[in-house]
Amino acid sequence: MKNSELKKLISQYKELREKKKKKHVDSFKIEEALKEIEHKYFHETGRTLKSDLIE
Repeated sequence: MKNSELKKLISQYKELREKKKKKHVDSFKIEEALKEIEHKYFHETGRTLKSDLIE
């Protein structure tokens, strides 16, 4: 996976986290999408997405 694709995953993750905080959203679908993005990121890099966002 290219760096641009990893950056796209990170931006999607951040966007979904912000949507999850709002009212009147389907949190189950958003949670599933977040888990899928985390899994893809871990599979490609070997690192967790949450730990990379903290740094």
